[in-house]
Amino acid sequence: QVQLVEAGGGLVRTGGSLSLSCAASGRIFSNYAMGWFRQAPGKERGFVAAIVWSGGSTYYTDSVKGRFTISRDIAKSTVYLQMNSLKPEDTAVYYCAARPSPIVASGKSAYNYWGQGTQVTVSS
Repeated sequence: QVQLVEAGGGLVRTGGSLSLSCAASGRIFSNYAMGWFRQAPGKERGFVAAIVWSGGSTYYTDSVKGRFTISRDIAKSTVYLQMNSLKPEDTAVYYCAARPSPIVASGKSAYNYWGQGTQVTVSS
């Protein structure tokens, strides 16, 4: 069983930055991939970024490329999402997810484990 706990959400103005973290506990193996998803009110939960636990290959949705960076600290079993140049349309609850596969995926059904989410609000 894998437990994921997100932290770091908050309120920021347009153009600002936030850093999210996701602490993983339980059986995280090197052949896992970790992802960040987000869900705005009235919308489906959508893919943001993913990283392979070992190797560090990354993948981003087009709308965040060049602004967001996903990374991981293996020793701390933690995944991060650095968000820069934030826009009001980035406002959402952000979720961390884990997938027992070394291949990144953008579909939420591909992930077995989820955190509780953290709110990010970008004011205009």
